[in-house]
Amino acid sequence: MVKMKLTVALICSALGSFALAQDITGTWKNIDDKTGSSKAILEIRQEANGTYTAKIVKVTPRPGYTPKDTCVNCPAPYTNQPILGMDILKGLKHTGGTNFSGGKIIDPLNGNIYSTKAKLSSNGKRLTMRGYVGVSALGRSQTWIKSD
Repeated sequence: MVKMKLTVALICSALGSFALAQDITGTWKNIDDKTGSSKAILEIRQEANGTYTAKIVKVTPRPGYTPKDTCVNCPAPYTNQPILGMDILKGLKHTGGTNFSGGKIIDPLNGNIYSTKAKLSSNGKRLTMRGYVGVSALGRSQTWIKSD
């Protein structure tokens, strides 16, 4: 009987951890794949329709880089919008397990918009964001690290 209770407790604990690991809401620090330094602090929120949106809450200072204030080369509705506070990721959907897809992400430094998919690490602390045009294999990945 004690062994059975222990097994049930372990299964419930494991399932609870798995469910929590799928939650991508909160504050994240993105790490640039080219420089290895953080570009911004982002906040991911879940919308009423179940999709996820991320906005820039802080631009991270980097040596030798003067941050832009507005999204100059961006298409409408992003044109000349302040980068700080901008929703750069929209429409990301949970597709099962630790996978997310279907989103669009804009690079406010050049105005390019990419299709996006993401994979959350098993411990819920790293989110690998993949931005691409057309085929995922031709895209770039960025790691976001959970800040809260």
